[in-house]
Amino acid sequence: MLNLVDVGPRSLESYRGIAPEGLIEALRAAAAPLQGARVLHVNATPYGGGVSELLRSTVPLLRDLGLVAHWRIISGDEAFFRVTKAMHNGLQGATPDLMPDQQTAWLATAEANARAFEESYDFVFVHDPQPAGLLSLGGAGGARWIWRCHIDTSHPNPSIWSFLRPYLAPYDAAVFTMAEFVPAGFPISRVEIVPPAIDPLSPKNLALPRATARQVLDWIGVRTDRPLITQVSRFDPWKDPLGVIAAYRAARREVPDLQLALVGSMALDDPEGAEIYRQILDETGGDPLVHVFTNLVGVGNIEVNAFQMLSDVVVQKSIREGFGLVVSETLWKGTPVVAGRAGGIPLQMADGVGGVLVDSVDACAEAIVALLRDPERARALGAAGRERVREHFLTPRLVLNDLRLMQALLDKQPIVRPPDWDAHRDPVCGMVLEGAPVVTLVDAGRTWEFCSQRCRAAFADDPELYGRQARLGLAPA
Repeated sequence: MLNLVDVGPRSLESYRGIAPEGLIEALRAAAAPLQGARVLHVNATPYGGGVSELLRSTVPLLRDLGLVAHWRIISGDEAFFRVTKAMHNGLQGATPDLMPDQQTAWLATAEANARAFEESYDFVFVHDPQPAGLLSLGGAGGARWIWRCHIDTSHPNPSIWSFLRPYLAPYDAAVFTMAEFVPAGFPISRVEIVPPAIDPLSPKNLALPRATARQVLDWIGVRTDRPLITQVSRFDPWKDPLGVIAAYRAARREVPDLQLALVGSMALDDPEGAEIYRQILDETGGDPLVHVFTNLVGVGNIEVNAFQMLSDVVVQKSIREGFGLVVSETLWKGTPVVAGRAGGIPLQMADGVGGVLVDSVDACAEAIVALLRDPERARALGAAGRERVREHFLTPRLVLNDLRLMQALLDKQPIVRPPDWDAHRDPVCGMVLEGAPVVTLVDAGRTWEFCSQRCRAAFADDPELYGRQARLGLAPA
């Protein structure tokens, strides 16, 4: 039996007045034909990453909507997770191939987890490459299986992709964060594009009194009476923490009392994190204005909430990114972001809201200094970013996307959609738009709706491609 993760109860009604009007009713309507359906989400770790945070919020909401929903995790030793980290990096384009002994280690652990999967479900969502072998090695068991990929696999290492690809072929559907992330030759015909979302009611995102937030940071040694920039992320080379440190040092030449906080989480499935953590400590060299924290030394959701609320600027200088949930988390607090132009970050900061997108260390430093010197502009960017998150990146919208996918899979037709499948859905980013302000475009007599001018422009550049995707659910070639 795969290990079960306990989750607390959550009421959909708690989001009334927070999420866009009409979304709660749309959720209840979508859930009605799925009452009693058994749904399982499987991933590799119960803490320390965006996937675990998503599941801790979405699974209880599925239960509140009348579905029997569980969250389980696979088992593996450090050797297995070193292999899956190498796969994770390789799927994002890193060059080292998997050695034969690494492939054998992944396969042996995948087979053991497949044997342990004894439960019966109607829908099984499998997250990322770690548990991807469950279906091929254990059988479908009558369930509809969905592989959810949270990383940018647009240009994967060919060797690692060829190893993983056969284990994905039997899935009924796949979900990617962006259409651009679907690799060439993807073996699953039904592909959904569904960006992630944040839970505004989680401890990391609920409203903290500013006095409480200051007390939290003062308690761990961060001065709240001095300017502060923060990066919150896994300790991962794709997040470019050393680039953040370099940008900070350049910015501090202009703002001498500037503080930097690097707040990282260690996860069960990420043995590389400890190595990056040591590199950061070596690079910062005991600088008293640089603070490095992890979840292993008592810095958790409330502290992250306080950092994102009280920082003058939050930096997310990713050079490769799946979505970057910390951007939406930060914008929800009204704090401006300076971020790398990678993955799903530009979608969250579309149309110039939320902060500044950058492509280099120098540009990052310049943007930090400019926002520190213009607090009125910083506040305006943060406020606009919060409204965009409210409209498009809160948990109820994500659950609605998942419910619509489950409903579509019930007909067992891998491509044909119901006639109104793409009504009120952005054909570019895939988000459901009920209750949210939309940007429109009329093409060939039909009105299309978009979450932003950015998505509208992408559609206008290739209406045949995105129109076909919306009608048939196909990923781009």
